[in-house]
Amino acid sequence: MLNIQHLTKTYSGKKAVDDLSLHIAPGEIYGFIGHNGAGKTTLFRILTGELDYDEGQVMVAPDRRVGLISQIPVYPDGYTVEDVLRSAFERMFRMKAEMDRLTEQMAAGDSSSQTLKRYGELTARFEGLGGYDTDTAVNKVANGLSIDTEMRQRLFDQLSGGEKTRVNLGRLILEDTDILLLDEPLGALDLKLRKEMQLELKRLQREMNITFIYVTHDQEEALTMSDTVVVMNGGKVQQIGTPEDIYNEPKNAFVADFIGDSNIVDGVMHRDFLVSFSGVEFPCVDRGFAREQSVQVVVRPEDIEVVSPMEGQLVGVVNDVIFKGVHFEMHVECEGREWLIHSTRACTPGETIGMKIGPNEIHIMARS
Repeated sequence: MLNIQHLTKTYSGKKAVDDLSLHIAPGEIYGFIGHNGAGKTTLFRILTGELDYDEGQVMVAPDRRVGLISQIPVYPDGYTVEDVLRSAFERMFRMKAEMDRLTEQMAAGDSSSQTLKRYGELTARFEGLGGYDTDTAVNKVANGLSIDTEMRQRLFDQLSGGEKTRVNLGRLILEDTDILLLDEPLGALDLKLRKEMQLELKRLQREMNITFIYVTHDQEEALTMSDTVVVMNGGKVQQIGTPEDIYNEPKNAFVADFIGDSNIVDGVMHRDFLVSFSGVEFPCVDRGFAREQSVQVVVRPEDIEVVSPMEGQLVGVVNDVIFKGVHFEMHVECEGREWLIHSTRACTPGETIGMKIGPNEIHIMARS
């Protein structure tokens, strides 16, 4: 559907996008994430046609409609939310007006072959485009985006920024857009509504088989929304994968540190399935490294089991404990470094604890 090949864009001698290649498959959500300056916004502006590029190719499949949600269009004065949503069907409404005119002509006695042929063509096209189901389509999209009956009667110009984004998104979905570019579309919403909208957007996307290209700074949102996550840094793609792959199998220290919380420590891979770090040998599931190769070890905070000091592979002293609602966040001093642990077990500052890490909870990366 969309192919990007060796795309490069340079500003003042610095590559904002550096030799990027990517194939966007139809009917999926691609979430682009990275720090400010990572290159994702530059890429987005290139895809919208707002910005030219220096090298490479961007190819959109023929007859594919591309929609954009980053700027809210200006509608005529007095337009309600209902008017904005139904403006997606302007072409069908023009067809219906012509059909009504031809119906009046035929009722007045016009039975010419030209009139009958044109009426038949319009009727078939109108039905094929779903012209008789516009009310159902508008209601379905409005309900999915939490646009209630009262809001549909309000003037569009009187809506908040977040409400305008929702309505404009609904209009683009109703226009039967094939590729929808979304630049922080939920950023203006409060946390509760943003989480609800994430699920509704994903449901609508699947039902209507639209391709979403999604730019966000919110890591949780990227993991929640995306079928494929693209992590960028310094104009380069650091990793492309499913949310599960990105989180559980980061390819380098940047991805491990950027996506979620991580403990990243230096280690030595002695042989396949055996690594040492913090002065202790651990069985692991990784292989393919050279013997005695220096590596980096990633352990997620939630993958460390808090046990008694006698049971732990590592022993540490709790420095701080913060209650996070679903777990306690603990900062633990162990072997000269601080470890981050997420546990449902409540410990107290100053307490000595054991830390147990299973083979499947250890991820090995080559040193960058």
